[in-house]
Amino acid sequence: MAHSTTRRPHVSSRAAALRGNSLSDLLLLARERGAIDLALGIPGYPEPAGDIIEAAHEAMRSGHNQYAHPSGDLLLRERIAATLRPPADPETELTVTVGATEALCVALLSTVDPGDEVVLLDPGYEQFSAAIALSGATPRYVPLHAPDWRFDPAELAAAFSPRTRAVLLNSPANPTGRVLTRQELGQIAELAERWDTTVICDEVYSSYVFDGRDLTSVTEVPGLAERSIVVGSLSKNYAISGWRLGFLRADPARTETLRRVHEVTTLGTAAPLQIAVGLAALSADLPAAGQEMERRRDQALGIFTRMGMKITPAEGGCFLFADISPLTGGRLDSRAFAHELLDDTGVLLVPAGPCFAEPERGAQYVRIAFNRQAELLSEVERRIFGARAAGK
Repeated sequence: MAHSTTRRPHVSSRAAALRGNSLSDLLLLARERGAIDLALGIPGYPEPAGDIIEAAHEAMRSGHNQYAHPSGDLLLRERIAATLRPPADPETELTVTVGATEALCVALLSTVDPGDEVVLLDPGYEQFSAAIALSGATPRYVPLHAPDWRFDPAELAAAFSPRTRAVLLNSPANPTGRVLTRQELGQIAELAERWDTTVICDEVYSSYVFDGRDLTSVTEVPGLAERSIVVGSLSKNYAISGWRLGFLRADPARTETLRRVHEVTTLGTAAPLQIAVGLAALSADLPAAGQEMERRRDQALGIFTRMGMKITPAEGGCFLFADISPLTGGRLDSRAFAHELLDDTGVLLVPAGPCFAEPERGAQYVRIAFNRQAELLSEVERRIFGARAAGK
């Protein structure tokens, strides 16, 4: 009888470089205790519209239960195209994806080869570094400087090299809440033209821009429009993150490549859900939703600044990026602080270390999701200041 030995399986270097969910232990604790989750960006506001739910039921009942066209349902692409600025050609410039996460991976796999370099801003969305690792490329981080989280143009320029094939942006940004200005995008455009670089911009929070700002898409900036790929999503606007509906926008030549990679990765996303969104959801009042989200930003900002955190108000998106050092005096890093706050109040925030290339830079920061119902944020306030009154 042969004796077996236990060996670790061989895995690719790209897979080995991936980290697990940095929030797993905190999320488990939060669920066990029935905590209020202000960690994940899963929408608590707005709520899914009743007509979109009914449209999904009807699509299934009427037989739309098989493969859709890999590029996405045409009506949905037409509806998405009409919401974009400038409008896109739904036939040749849009691809429906399995959420923005697949869209991001498809954009990178279509643009970079192993050994190429991707420029990105730091801190940023944790998934960006993971997607770059999976593509086999090398990240080149450009630091953003507190308290307003802007880049230094000289440091940005220094990150480019002959190996730079892509720049990965996010506006409005997770976690900082920054909205890139037209001037900043113009500086990026000059470098992208000089180094012949594709610019991939995650604009999933484009409907949530505050204080009278007007979002400038990369598709509106000379020098970027013709070399850009936009990653978009329906998850946040319509509160259907579990439906996994995202999209890619690019020029026809890039779109042809994106669609080939998309077909290999997933072939397509759920047909009845695409049809439902095309028929119903894109009639939602996004400006009104944006105004309501701004009110929630202000509500959360008031709670956590009153608590003692230093916060530059988010310009867009659904997160606050908060400096906890006035509360801790260096006694706790952000992870220990998040555990202590969870123990004392039953409120869960995100330690910001994983948002940074060097996690120690995030030791004094937490991320706070405010896309929640106003009543829930009021309960957060009661818990935090109730615990303080009790001396916790």
